[in-house]
Amino acid sequence: MANKVSNISDLIQRVTSNCLINPIGSARHYADDLTDIQSSDSDSNSDYEQEIKTASSAVPKTEYNNSKVDNSKQMEMVMFMTEVFETVSLLKKAYVSLQEAHCPYDQDKMRSSDVAVVAELRKLGVLRERFRRSVVKFGGGDAAAGRVVAGVTLREVVAPYEAAMEKLKNEVKSKEVEIQNLKEKLNSPAVSSGGSGGRKSRSHQSKKKVNYSSQLVQVSPSPMPELFESSISSVKEGSKSFTSLLLSLMKSAHWDIAATVRSIEASATTNGTPADTRDSIVGPNHAKYALESYVNRKIFQGFDHETFYMDGSLSSLLNPNQFRTECFTQYRDMKAMDPIELLGILPTCQFGSFCSKKYLSIVHPKMEESLFGDLEQRRQVLAGNHPRTRFYGEFLVLAKAVWLLHLLAFSLDQPPTHFEGSRGAEFHPEYMESVVRFPGGRVAAGHVVGFPVSPGFKVGNGSIVKARVYVVPKGEL
Repeated sequence: MANKVSNISDLIQRVTSNCLINPIGSARHYADDLTDIQSSDSDSNSDYEQEIKTASSAVPKTEYNNSKVDNSKQMEMVMFMTEVFETVSLLKKAYVSLQEAHCPYDQDKMRSSDVAVVAELRKLGVLRERFRRSVVKFGGGDAAAGRVVAGVTLREVVAPYEAAMEKLKNEVKSKEVEIQNLKEKLNSPAVSSGGSGGRKSRSHQSKKKVNYSSQLVQVSPSPMPELFESSISSVKEGSKSFTSLLLSLMKSAHWDIAATVRSIEASATTNGTPADTRDSIVGPNHAKYALESYVNRKIFQGFDHETFYMDGSLSSLLNPNQFRTECFTQYRDMKAMDPIELLGILPTCQFGSFCSKKYLSIVHPKMEESLFGDLEQRRQVLAGNHPRTRFYGEFLVLAKAVWLLHLLAFSLDQPPTHFEGSRGAEFHPEYMESVVRFPGGRVAAGHVVGFPVSPGFKVGNGSIVKARVYVVPKGEL
């Protein structure tokens, strides 16, 4: 049997070596090489048949004549060897076909031939494993050799799982490090607030309030005034982010920022004074507040109506309980959704109509053409689509925050009432918050509202969400 094992291994090595030592040649020698391979194919087939007969005769038949089981083993071995040589023959034919695909060059034939070569090589690999597992079964070699072969096969099978386990262990370690860092960040404000001033303490308290409110958003089965108060922060952050991007685009387009600010101030007044005949009240580096005022005034317009006056619906008056329930259900469904993904599925839903209306209101055609050089985004919005651009994406973040705030307002039993500080009004700290910081955190005496930045709200439980205003000395108005 040892001679039989050696014969099979030697035959496989000889055939595979024959394929490998005949690589794809140059154009000059290709025809001769291909002719030699094809002419030797028929001779090789006869050689393979002779090898099968020789290997079969090499099996010591005297050991099997006394038992039908031994005869079945002999037949199984002969069938196995026949399958090996058939596979090698198909491999050689596939290799010849692969060479033919190179001259003339045929990409499709090359691809199919390559697949055939790989398939036959894989089949040879399977036959090799079958032969290894059958060494002990056929009586060739001792049990120790069988265990070694089985051990190699087992390691090959287990190796991918061990690698996956190591990868998971590394991921667990990285997560543990991340958790530890978050714990340190969580504990550091609590430690520092004890020895810091009142400003850090107030900041820490406000963070705790926001975190507490966020937990309420996740677990509360019904609308609560605290949810509305916490949602204001999302609107504030979205407004600041979109305004900063818009201002940077204006500067890149070489806008006259001072003239833009004067125009915004004029639109916020009631006397209709032309923008180019007035002196601006906005201080240096404060143009962002005027631009944020413009954006908020546009996007909050119609907030007191159940659909922002997009239609004449009166559901909140005809069936108030059902309408409140539907609003809060929409709020919970939309809160965790990406607005661009939502609008990609339902571009003409009510929220999509709100986004389209507000975008066209905030970004007029001349502004868009000046900022981007064309009106492509506007054309998409008018067609009922929503562009996947950074600018429109930032706008959607703000639009979603305002829409969620609106849904919460109409889901409460007593909808919040909103207000804003009008130009020239006296500053009231219990109802207003200055966007310009003053030493000590208190607005100096003699200051009045220059223009509103964002509206405030009076919630049903009696709490006040302060309106944000830009204050100036009274003498400057």
